[in-house]
Amino acid sequence: MKKLLDEISQCAICKAHLPLGPRPVVTAHPNSKVVIIGQAPGTKVHESGIPWDDQSGKKLRQWLNVTDEQFYNTENFAIIPMGFCYPGKGKTGDLPPRPECAPQWHLQLLENMPNVQLIILIGSYAQHYYLNDKKTLTERVGDYISYLPKYFPIPHPSPTNRFWRAKNPWFEESIVPELQKVTKNILGLDSKNLKI
Repeated sequence: MKKLLDEISQCAICKAHLPLGPRPVVTAHPNSKVVIIGQAPGTKVHESGIPWDDQSGKKLRQWLNVTDEQFYNTENFAIIPMGFCYPGKGKTGDLPPRPECAPQWHLQLLENMPNVQLIILIGSYAQHYYLNDKKTLTERVGDYISYLPKYFPIPHPSPTNRFWRAKNPWFEESIVPELQKVTKNILGLDSKNLKI
């Protein structure tokens, strides 16, 4: 795994398309139990090199009901975005993740993590790639049970996604508690250690 992560850190396959240059942001450990697959780092994460080190990350940790320490413990969570580097600005937010990363690296990473019990697919890019069905994000999130025990599809926790959350309050009311329960069971976290 260390060799693979070193190789990824040197990756420059889509260098020509990256406005801020390559800076792959990925974390993984041979003992990781839950994999989080989101989109791609934003500018803040590109600068810090720490995945989910932004408002979206705060919201995601709330949804998972884990502390920063638990979240960044790579034996708990591996964080493997669809695109490892900041893709640039689009008209309504960041550009889509670069298409080169997932086919190049995901399988190799997953093969080096034999203890993974759950893959959380955040947003439509990750869901299209892994679930390859004809459903909308809302349909997948509402029907999350049919993807368990391997996958758990959720929306992106970005502040720009607040309209979706306002339109679909059932997600935070009914599905987030289930996500917390599943995660807690897998990680064996004692509820007294968790954020309330």
